[in-house]
Amino acid sequence: MIVGTRGSQLALTQTKQVCSDLSKITKEPIDVEIIKTKGDKITTSQLYNMDSKGLFTKELDIALLEEEVDFTVHSFKDLPTELDDDLKIVAVPKRESPHEVLISHKRWDELGPGSKLGTSSLRREAFCNHYEKEFELKPIRGNIETRIQKALESDLDATIMAEAGIKRLNLTRYIKEVFPLDYITPPAGQGALAVITRKDCEFNKTLEKLNDYISMQEVLAEKKVLEELGVGCQWPIGAIARMNDKEFNVYSILLTKEGEILKKQNEKGSIRDALELGRRIGELFTDYV
Repeated sequence: MIVGTRGSQLALTQTKQVCSDLSKITKEPIDVEIIKTKGDKITTSQLYNMDSKGLFTKELDIALLEEEVDFTVHSFKDLPTELDDDLKIVAVPKRESPHEVLISHKRWDELGPGSKLGTSSLRREAFCNHYEKEFELKPIRGNIETRIQKALESDLDATIMAEAGIKRLNLTRYIKEVFPLDYITPPAGQGALAVITRKDCEFNKTLEKLNDYISMQEVLAEKKVLEELGVGCQWPIGAIARMNDKEFNVYSILLTKEGEILKKQNEKGSIRDALELGRRIGELFTDYV
């Protein structure tokens, strides 16, 4: 089998983990094909000012459709709301932490007005404004190591990042603080990986063995909120689904760029109704976008 992946250190680490798990099932090595995406080539723009649909996935989708690779591995949050009709999410391996974290020499409460915070996320910007931090917000792009270095060694005072990637790269020593999920709510799918393949791929049954049912239902519920709204990273919206004991919870919050909460909603039910719970929230939010 051949897997397609982006070439960043994080993408390769994630892909190698999936390949390792898959090799335990197939007892065969997996060949890795590195594919550069449009999102990798653009390093100067705020993502929410661009047409971000498929920014980090389109070239990998093409490689799949042209049968140059058998499957691809993505950070789930990078997936566009709708996949090509001939492709499918065949598996979501067990999810890593979905939390947001602070990278700084100071704690969150110690960062006063005028502190320089690096972010290219409209959602993170909105949460900073919601908590009236009065930061000087600066755009920041680059891989995880680059952003950590900028937050700790440049004129920036801090940045906010996803905990999952930092954990996967064994860089947790740089985390100053972990934010609760209802304090800074992550984007849909954060912390999860998506294994994508063609619907007619001969390896689908094998790839399905990588799937973690709870993780899959969580991220599909979160993405359903966005799908119902028809929005991506151009709107400050957080969504998180979690299985707590035997109850499935989906929480989402919609803000303005200035930090005003337009609507927040929590839906509870059975994990079998994950998509319906996400759909309800998205439908409720449509009056506000």
